[in-house]
Amino acid sequence: MKAGLKNLLLILVVLALAVFPLLVNKNAEFGGADEQAEEVIGELQPDYQPWFESVWEPPSGEIESLLFALQAALGAGFIGYFIGFYRGRREQGTGQERRRGTIKERDAVVQD
Repeated sequence: MKAGLKNLLLILVVLALAVFPLLVNKNAEFGGADEQAEEVIGELQPDYQPWFESVWEPPSGEIESLLFALQAALGAGFIGYFIGFYRGRREQGTGQERRRGTIKERDAVVQD
């Protein structure tokens, strides 16, 4: 299978995985674990006071989700860059060794 076709199929699978839950549960609320934890804490300890307050509260849930996704994308890009960088260095190093040949091969060429 060609690389372009494989990449296209992978993209379509990822899109299907992202869209499928939205189509199946049209009226569902997709809340985060933070909201669920706040509800449980409120039920168990109604007089609970948090230790810290947020320095800045995003104006809406959409902006909060955007910032979270941006953070995840930057982290994934950072990790992917370094994995590719070190893989490229490793492959470049093995390529140079292959071009130079081993010591025995070079000695055999010199003796001929």
